[in-house]
Amino acid sequence: MKYDPQAIETKWQRIWAEYGDFHTDHNSDKEKYYVLEMFPYPSGNIHMGHVRNYSIGDVVARFKRMQGCNVMHPMGWDAFGLPAENAAIKNNIHPAKWTYANIDNMRAQLKRLGYSYDWRRELATCDKEYYHWEQLFILKFYEKGLLYRKQQPQNWCPKCNTVLANEQVEDGLCWRCDSVVEQKDLAQWFLKITDYAEELLADLEKLKGGWPDRVISMQENWIGKSVGAEITFDIESIDDSITVFTTRPDTIFGATFMSLAPEHPLVEKLIDGKPQAEEVRAFVERIRNMDRIERTSETLEKEGVFTGAYCINPLNGAKIPVYVANFVLASYGTGAVMAVPAHDQRDFEFARKYNLPMQVVIQPEGATLDVADMTEAYTATGVMVNSGQFDGTPNEEGKARVADWLQENNRGKRTTNYRLRDWNISRQRYWGSPIPMVYCDSCGIVPEKEENLPIVLPLEVQTHPDGRSPLGDSPEFYECACPKCGQKARRETDTMDTFVESSWYFARYTDARQDKAPFTPEALSYWAPVDQYIGGVEHAILHLLYSRFFTKALRDCGFLDFDEPFRNLLTQGMVLMDGAKMSKSKGNVVDPTEMIAKFGADTVRLFCLFAAPPERDFDWSDTGIEGANRFVKRIWRLVEEQMDVLTTVKPCSSTAAHCTTEEAKAIRNKEHTAAKKAGEDIHQRFQFNTAIAAVMELVNDLYLAKDKLREDENGRIVLSSAVSTVLALMSPITPHLCEELWEAVGHTNRLAFEAWPAYSEEAMVKDVATVVVQVNGKVRARLEVPADADQESVKSLALNDENVAKHVEGLTVRKVIVIPGKLVNVVAN
Repeated sequence: MKYDPQAIETKWQRIWAEYGDFHTDHNSDKEKYYVLEMFPYPSGNIHMGHVRNYSIGDVVARFKRMQGCNVMHPMGWDAFGLPAENAAIKNNIHPAKWTYANIDNMRAQLKRLGYSYDWRRELATCDKEYYHWEQLFILKFYEKGLLYRKQQPQNWCPKCNTVLANEQVEDGLCWRCDSVVEQKDLAQWFLKITDYAEELLADLEKLKGGWPDRVISMQENWIGKSVGAEITFDIESIDDSITVFTTRPDTIFGATFMSLAPEHPLVEKLIDGKPQAEEVRAFVERIRNMDRIERTSETLEKEGVFTGAYCINPLNGAKIPVYVANFVLASYGTGAVMAVPAHDQRDFEFARKYNLPMQVVIQPEGATLDVADMTEAYTATGVMVNSGQFDGTPNEEGKARVADWLQENNRGKRTTNYRLRDWNISRQRYWGSPIPMVYCDSCGIVPEKEENLPIVLPLEVQTHPDGRSPLGDSPEFYECACPKCGQKARRETDTMDTFVESSWYFARYTDARQDKAPFTPEALSYWAPVDQYIGGVEHAILHLLYSRFFTKALRDCGFLDFDEPFRNLLTQGMVLMDGAKMSKSKGNVVDPTEMIAKFGADTVRLFCLFAAPPERDFDWSDTGIEGANRFVKRIWRLVEEQMDVLTTVKPCSSTAAHCTTEEAKAIRNKEHTAAKKAGEDIHQRFQFNTAIAAVMELVNDLYLAKDKLREDENGRIVLSSAVSTVLALMSPITPHLCEELWEAVGHTNRLAFEAWPAYSEEAMVKDVATVVVQVNGKVRARLEVPADADQESVKSLALNDENVAKHVEGLTVRKVIVIPGKLVNVVAN
């Protein structure tokens, strides 16, 4: 027998495909298990990050099948979006041709890795059979008031020629091309994710224990719930007012100026006719193009400009100057901040810089603050002072009392605010799903009729070199009849954000070939929600939050009957090279195809799973993959060399009666111990590296004991059982190797359908235990003692050991600590 991974792996991939081994159906009495990895964007080639992600998912899928579950494990393609279009333009090819060619290549690469996908469920989001139903959802959202159009400043990427959601701007740069993002006034389509802010926040509680704490915390922070009050400040000499949101209504008497966002709609009205007008306009133009995150940074240098206008404090009538400030965002709260410099650090820094007054209104217990001596804002609790009728009130109580006064006097109200903003789904690019809305001169905005769906993205158009969408130049696309009055109308030429497609694909997989509906209730109710979702933590905000919103919105439109899409989430780390993320620009990419050609898919899978726990990054190592390959070959040789005595017994099937030698007892014990540990590590902890390590220990012990075990029939049964267990335990990780050896031993069933080895607690009980003996922390002996020996007996054996006695000679034994079955620690001086 020669180990030829190329021949072996393609053989078993062909067999699995021919027999449909991984096909599954919802008409089953088995317990269902839906495992899903985040689907890839078809870039043309898989990378090691893909291999790690999909190898993790495949181990889970194969393990759950061996546990007797009806497992659905699908794969598809996140095929719309900027990268495909930009790459196609660069290569002078149509995005559709480029995308489908890449899909063909990547599908072949994934199949070559032997993943147990049900390829009948494959989907691509750029297929009209997919986005047809997405357009239906958009129409239903519009009917329900969840989709609306408005004009406001948007994040604009000049290189990609499209707007970006707030979540797609990273440090002021486009998340795709790293261009500096500008602000541009545009009319766009938005989904009202804010309608679900409270439910999205509250339902994170349901995910605790199944999702990483880090991801839950990131979503909590992004939703950003704040409880406080809205307060109305009248503007002096103008019939208008400024509304602020604050979590600190108890400090209102300390408000000494007002800060507005540069984008605030009242700015022009406030500066009209004022000598500061041009200075303010120049400041607004400069600041509005700054990164939104940078503008809220604690390290940002606070800047502002006086508008020349004043507003009136509703509680004490004080006249307050109104500034425009760089640290105030139009997208948070009302875009206006009641500035209390004595009790807010940002306001404190601003006031010091511009010599604005401060007023202490919260005094700490047992101390007196003086603004002249303050070096920073006081933000802790205390008692209200200089606060009129509220003097002497503990400030936490004062928050509610001031809010009540404002509400009773029609100057404000209690309110809850969220950092979360509505989701802008409009993209001014070609390669995306058309938005099914029509503009009619008579009827206004009109939704398309359901019977006219899908609105098909035309494939005959020519893309522009600068990325500008050709849809606006294609009358055959945009010219249409109004669905309401039948007159000539114009179709929307913006396409949808590609995150819309990835927000519901998990549901489509349940019935991916269905052409009368997005999915059938029977299939969806059986499979959904996803039992185990796997992907990168970088999607914690964008994709995962959008998917949660989509699920809730589809539920409320009658499509789904569950609240959350993914019961459990595993976020895997990156594959690095010399401590840096692999990228073509850095020249540090390891090509999976080359590694498979050199070592085989099983070795590549094994290394990606053994190198580190899945949630941690790991550094690619040539010596590491070579070590993985040596272990694969070590399993091969173990079976090959014992082939003449191995029989087709099941894993963990030898009994105590077969253990007529110490070697047999030890191997049976190690076999069952490995089965327990590997199963628990995979199922409960996703610690594949330690599961593999347990099998490595068993293989090592088998090499040491095999010659003795071959000597009699009972020993050969123990050996055969242990070898079967090795193959079964490794089969989710190195499936081709294990299937080949399983067949070679004589098994007629495929290992993919073998039950996970059932360990016996009785088999793991040892007759003897190895106890380490330390004297003053240094190992001086190792003793074989009866496993059931009491502490006094173990202590006596330890102290009477020749080497131990030598090292305590002349010393007084002060203490002897016995840890049963493991350790004796002698303390002497």
